[in-house]
Amino acid sequence: MSPAVANPAGGNPDELRADRAALSDLVTRFAREEIAPHVGDWDAAGEFPRALYRRAGELGLLGLGYPEAYGGTPAPYALRLSLWQDLCRHGGSGGVLASLLSHNIGLPPLLAHGSAALCDEVVPPVLRGEQIAALAITEPGGGSDVAALRCTARRDGDDYVIDGEKTFITSGVRADWLTVAVRTGEPGSKGAGGISMLVVPGHSAGLTRRPLQKMGWHCSDTAQLHFDGVRVPARYRVGEEGQGFRIIMGNFNAERFGMSAAALGFSQACFDEALAWARQRHTFGAALVERQVIRHKLVDMQMRIQSTAAWLEAVAARADAGDTGADWVAQVCLLKNHSTQTMQFCADQAVQILGGMGFMRGTVSERLYREVKVMMIGGGAEEIMKDLAARQWGL
Repeated sequence: MSPAVANPAGGNPDELRADRAALSDLVTRFAREEIAPHVGDWDAAGEFPRALYRRAGELGLLGLGYPEAYGGTPAPYALRLSLWQDLCRHGGSGGVLASLLSHNIGLPPLLAHGSAALCDEVVPPVLRGEQIAALAITEPGGGSDVAALRCTARRDGDDYVIDGEKTFITSGVRADWLTVAVRTGEPGSKGAGGISMLVVPGHSAGLTRRPLQKMGWHCSDTAQLHFDGVRVPARYRVGEEGQGFRIIMGNFNAERFGMSAAALGFSQACFDEALAWARQRHTFGAALVERQVIRHKLVDMQMRIQSTAAWLEAVAARADAGDTGADWVAQVCLLKNHSTQTMQFCADQAVQILGGMGFMRGTVSERLYREVKVMMIGGGAEEIMKDLAARQWGL
C-alpha cells in the first residue's frame, strides 16, 4: 500500500481526508475493473479465481489495518471504511467480499493473542494474497450460542487432537489456515470456560471439507468441516487454554463494524442502479424518475443511506479515539442491525423500481436482494444484537 493511504489513528484530519480519497479511488477502480465485470460468471462457477487474492494483496488492500512488520499498513477505522464501502458499492458482490476478506475475522485472534512465531508463519503470506485464512466457530448444533460448542481438542504430548464439526464456514473449502474454536476442558464439560482457539493448517490429515449450497454469495465458498483425529502442534494454540471465549467475543466487534460498512456500500449500489434505471426507462411518455412515486422511493433510500453513513462515521471516530467500552459495543450491535435493514430496504426498493429487470439475474439489485438475509444473520442475528446491546446498557 502506498504511504499516501497509510494514516494511523490520531493523524491530521486533512491528511486523513486525502488518504480516504486516494484509497476510495484505488478501491473503486479495482472493484469496477477487476470484480464487477466478472461477478456473474463467478457466481455461475461457484467461485472466483485465487489470483484475485494476490491482486488485492499487491494493491495493499488485504493488509490495510495490519502491522507493517507482517506486510500490512496500519490504518484507523475511519480509513478502513473506504475499503469496505467502496468494494461493495462498486463490486456489487457479497460473495466476493466475504471470501476475499475472510482473513479479517481469521487473523485478528492470532495478532492479539498468538505467539510471534505463529504470526510470522501465518500472517505475511495471507496479506500478500498467497494463502487464505478463515474462522471456524459455528457448529451444526448451534449458532450464536458459542459457549455451547462441542468440537473437542484433547492434549496428546506436544499436539492437540481435534474431533468434531463446524458449519457455515466462509472460505472453508479453500482456506490454507483455519482459526478454530474448540473445547479443551474436561470430557463432557460445558460453558465458556473450557473453550480454546487453535490454528489448523488446511492440509491437515483427518480434515474433510464439504461445500454448501446457498441462496446467495454463490461465488464465496461456504463449507461444513469435519475433524476426525486432526493432529495440530500445541504451538498452534492461540492464547492460553480456556481463554477462547473471551478471544471470540472480542473478535466479533470488528466483524460487525465491517459488515455495517459493507451493508452501506451495498445499499448505495442498489440506489445507483435504481437511479440509473429510473433515468433511462420511459413509461407513458416520460422517464420513471419524473414520477413522484419513484422519486419518493429514491429519497427514502437516501434517507436511510445517509443516516447509516453518519452513524458509521460516529462509531468509527469513537473507536479511533480509544472509546470502545460497553456503550460502543452496544452501538456496534445496533449499527449492524440498522445498516443491514437499510440494505434490505434499498434492495427491495431497487428491485421494485427496476420492475421485471429487477427479477433477472445479471442486475446488481437482484443479487443483493438474495444476499441481504445472510448480512442480517451473519456475525450475530438481529435478535442477538438487540439483546447484547440491552445487556451492555444494563437493561
